[in-house]
Amino acid sequence: MQTEEQVLTDKITASCQTEDEYELVYHKPATLVDVSMHYCPGCAHSLVHKLIMEAVEEMGIQERTIGVAPVGCSVFAYDYMDIDMQEAAHGRACAVATGIKRLMPDKYVFTYQGDGDLAAIGIAETLHAINRGENILIVFMNNAVYGMTSGQMAPTTLPGMHTTTSPDGRDVSFYGAPIKVSELMANLPGAFYVTRQAVNSANAVRRTKKALLNAFKYQQLHKGTCLVEIIGNCPSNWKMTPVEASKFIDEEMIKTFPLGDIKVPAAGDIKTLQSNTHEQS
Repeated sequence: MQTEEQVLTDKITASCQTEDEYELVYHKPATLVDVSMHYCPGCAHSLVHKLIMEAVEEMGIQERTIGVAPVGCSVFAYDYMDIDMQEAAHGRACAVATGIKRLMPDKYVFTYQGDGDLAAIGIAETLHAINRGENILIVFMNNAVYGMTSGQMAPTTLPGMHTTTSPDGRDVSFYGAPIKVSELMANLPGAFYVTRQAVNSANAVRRTKKALLNAFKYQQLHKGTCLVEIIGNCPSNWKMTPVEASKFIDEEMIKTFPLGDIKVPAAGDIKTLQSNTHEQS
């Protein structure tokens, strides 16, 4: 009779023998640093990092991409993205990205910012960069709280939502309503592409990746600013399990922040991009 150790050895051997029969359907993008991420279980940041770096890898632009990460959970992006990264002061990512892009217009430049950073202290820099039509991509992570500093109320906190600084829930009559950043910025003439997506389901993840790919490609047109808002979860500060947090996005978050494209390029611009891509290939 075989011992438990012998049975385990036989299973491992059989697995090795059939390894060649499997088809590789997924691999970690080489544009991510090969380390474990530190984010809380269920946090959207790690997934969005992966999507951005998959887009960079698929476009073959790793050596030509520069990211800007300011203060908040987003500041850790440079520990994981294997590209040139620049840290910015709190809220000033778009100002820094403007300088980088104007000095090196051939680079693909993006910011990676949370809602506390972009929609509060940095909303002026964001608004003016978009109004000027700076040819950058702004990746805006919206989880409705200040994630790094223990979950205080953010400009995007939902009505009635409990946070450490609104323990009785956000009272709109006192604190004001959540700022819908994408709708606000889409009205500016320099906004070229504005969309709001999520990452709490497989289909949502696919749509978000497509939006990021499009936004990077649109920089080739030099037509203005792209803003991709991503509704993410923060289970730790929402005091929920990852599963509960994903449901909360569908049941509550998208009531205030509906998903979908808000401003899209004209058909002629898309045709120009497709023609340029065909010529390059």
